[in-house]
Amino acid sequence: MTITQKVNVFFKEVWVEMRKVSWLSRKEVVRYTLIVLAVTFAVSAFLGGLDFIFTEILKRIVLK
Repeated sequence: MTITQKVNVFFKEVWVEMRKVSWLSRKEVVRYTLIVLAVTFAVSAFLGGLDFIFTEILKRIVLK
């Protein structure tokens, strides 16, 4: 089997498998995307706040 035939077989198999996938609706994708963005923002704000607090504590300890 040549490389071209192998590539063709591969893509045919990919196509068959992709047809079996249960895809999310547009509404679900938007909802889950917004959830991920909200959680990402919340965690980054929390970690940024901790970073700021610890930086201020270390500045006060070192500058004393």
